[in-house]
Amino acid sequence: MQYVWQHRLWLQRDMVTVDGRRVEVIDQGRLNVDSGPDFFNAKVRIDGEMWAGNVEIHVRASDWRRHGHDSDRAYDTVVLHVVGMDDAEVRRRDGSVIPQLLMPCASDFSERYARMVGNPLSELACAADVGSLPGVFLDDWLSALSFERLYGKVDRIMGLLERFNGSWAEVVYVTLARALGFGVNSEPFERLALGLPVRVMMKHRDSLLSVESMLFGQAGLLEGVAAGSDDGYVRRLVDEYRFLSNKFGLRPCADMGWKFSRMRPQNLPHRRIAALAAYVHSGFDVGHAVFEASDEEELRRAFSVELTGYWASRYSFASPSACTPSALGRGSVSLLIINVAVPLIYARGLWEGDTVMQDRAVDILMGLRPERNSIVGLFESAGIRCRDAFTSQALIQLRRGYCEPRKCLYCRIGHRLLAMKARP
Repeated sequence: MQYVWQHRLWLQRDMVTVDGRRVEVIDQGRLNVDSGPDFFNAKVRIDGEMWAGNVEIHVRASDWRRHGHDSDRAYDTVVLHVVGMDDAEVRRRDGSVIPQLLMPCASDFSERYARMVGNPLSELACAADVGSLPGVFLDDWLSALSFERLYGKVDRIMGLLERFNGSWAEVVYVTLARALGFGVNSEPFERLALGLPVRVMMKHRDSLLSVESMLFGQAGLLEGVAAGSDDGYVRRLVDEYRFLSNKFGLRPCADMGWKFSRMRPQNLPHRRIAALAAYVHSGFDVGHAVFEASDEEELRRAFSVELTGYWASRYSFASPSACTPSALGRGSVSLLIINVAVPLIYARGLWEGDTVMQDRAVDILMGLRPERNSIVGLFESAGIRCRDAFTSQALIQLRRGYCEPRKCLYCRIGHRLLAMKARP
């Protein structure tokens, strides 16, 4: 009911008080998210007489007394009581009667809303109607969603900058580590990076064994792995970590929460950690390369890394497998450009007040091919064309931020469809 009032989705012909007076809403007021009346500073004309004050909304008129508003001075300024059921007369503390209005709305509005938010989560609630919406309307909403998702990543980076006192090297390192989790293991990767600063590893970056031992040790993946193992490299990692952990006062993070099940071998945490170690061993010049890159190919080279030695032929601490030296496929690198490079470039531009840098970040996103996943496929099957990564990021934000938490009322698509249905 608050939603209908806030967005003026009523039927004007039915705007009449329960005692027959015509109501014209000049200003529906501002939604109050704290205690007190539901809408502040509304202006309504009742039978030609202008009233300025607050509006209270209840499902039942009798809720006014049940909630104690009849004795609360905060409700003395209510000029209109909007209800779904007229089962009582309401008065202020001084005994004056408050005009009461039955919520006028299309009879099937609430049923349509219930069907939309009650749709199975595996499906798209608005799939049958979204394809009929004007292209310019969808483009505008998708553009806003893409920026909403980008700003969320940028906010995380700005928070890291504050945490690390402006050290872009640490920020790039944590951001890259989180992205190497590719969603499933993003949180454990971030905890790993926060618990092992890149500046510590850079002291021993000339030794790949040392870098790997610190990362695998801090990740908790060396615990118990060497017991009874005939793998000489693993035993060396354990010994090296024991030495370095004493030197730097390192302690493995408790309960990292690594996920291994139902995962392709190339996505196992071991191989991704080995990739992070390779970046550090090579000098960790990722940040500089990203900030200086002018096109997609330069960004791909910035994230290009090959695994050598032990990890060139392994996915985990197991027998050798038929692996490729390349740590990341083309699709994985694309995801790093989207989730690491673009937010970092935009954040750096924001940090330095460089709008050209911010525009370059968005241009890179618009120039990338769209992601191919179940979310994008779901919207494309409903008739929304996904042309580039800028759009695919918007669709992911739409699904994660609005569809899954059932925020149809806050989605422009849901609002548009419900508003259309609310009117005759």
